[in-house]
Amino acid sequence: MEATEHTPILLQQADLAVEISKGALTGLTYQGFEYMHKASEPGWGHSDTEMFPIIGPTSDATYRVQVPRGHALLDQHGLLRELPYTVNEASDTEVVLEKSYTAGTPIQNSKFPERSQLRMQIWPYDFQFTKRISLHLDRVEVSFEVRGEKDMPFMLGYHPAFAIRSKKAGVLAGDQAFDMDAIMGVGDRALHVPDCRNIRLEDGQKNLQLRTDGFQSFMLWSPDPGMLCIEPITFYPYDAGTGKLHEGFTHLGAESQHFLLTILLEG
Repeated sequence: MEATEHTPILLQQADLAVEISKGALTGLTYQGFEYMHKASEPGWGHSDTEMFPIIGPTSDATYRVQVPRGHALLDQHGLLRELPYTVNEASDTEVVLEKSYTAGTPIQNSKFPERSQLRMQIWPYDFQFTKRISLHLDRVEVSFEVRGEKDMPFMLGYHPAFAIRSKKAGVLAGDQAFDMDAIMGVGDRALHVPDCRNIRLEDGQKNLQLRTDGFQSFMLWSPDPGMLCIEPITFYPYDAGTGKLHEGFTHLGAESQHFLLTILLEG
């Protein structure tokens, strides 16, 4: 299958179908039911994105994030989202996407000047970031591989948005339960579900589970009762506070690091 970063990609296996546009998971249909939030619907103007190499806001620290090589200039959730994906592989049931960055390269900040005072983002490390989306009958696996310079600090978060149709929708995480009012009440900080690798979204008769490997916890965020972002993360940034985001970094070893989100669908 030939594809470019700007050509929508359709994956299908039996009753499961996925649409990917510009590297984003824009559609996820199982047995005819659409699970993903649409960017055109109220709430968030996206369907998914990645947070890398930082999670959380940086404006209160004048966009400067402490790293072993001095300071990086980063806006909220980092510069990865500003880079285009290259489609390395694509078949009927899997796509492999990649982004690369050369240390010190200024990257135009799309939020400037309307929503940010930072014109350019700069990161002092080389890295390659791979996103793989694959179908397996009743589940979708979204995996990430981070490659780069040894000891590079980073955080990683995945930010998918799911459609909510029931007024009684909620999330179960172990013995904890969160309804939409509780999640929306936290606001932009997002509700933190610590030390959690398995979470369940109940939305009427159509439910799904999210299981992770490599991530430490989840954030739950919603600006509108018709959608919910369930975000696996390596670090919850508000635990550190302004100017101390570096306390939440993971450091890359000699080998690449892998992260996995499995979305299990119920018909």
